[in-house]
Amino acid sequence: QVQLAESGGGLVQAGGSLRLSCAASGGTFSSYAMGWFRQAPGKEREFVAAVSKTGLSTNYPDSVKGRFAISRDNAKKTVYLQMNRLKPEDTAIYYCAAVALVLRVDPNEYDYWGQGTQVTVSS
Repeated sequence: QVQLAESGGGLVQAGGSLRLSCAASGGTFSSYAMGWFRQAPGKEREFVAAVSKTGLSTNYPDSVKGRFAISRDNAKKTVYLQMNRLKPEDTAIYYCAAVALVLRVDPNEYDYWGQGTQVTVSS
């Protein structure tokens, strides 16, 4: 079992930056690819970023490419999401998730989820 805990959300003005963290406990962190997803009210959960077990491969949708960056520190069992040039449409609850072995973009394929952290971007 892997437990995930997100932190770093908050209120920021459009154009600003936030850095989310997701700390893992239990399990072998380096055996899991990690992803970030978000869900806005009334919308489906949306893929935001993913990183491979080693951190060498990443994947982003066009909506955040060039603005967001995912990274991980396997020694600290932590994955990060650096969010720059934030827009009001980035407002959502952000979740981190873990999937065994291979980087995925489909949330249904992830095995473990955190409780989420709220990000609000004001215009």
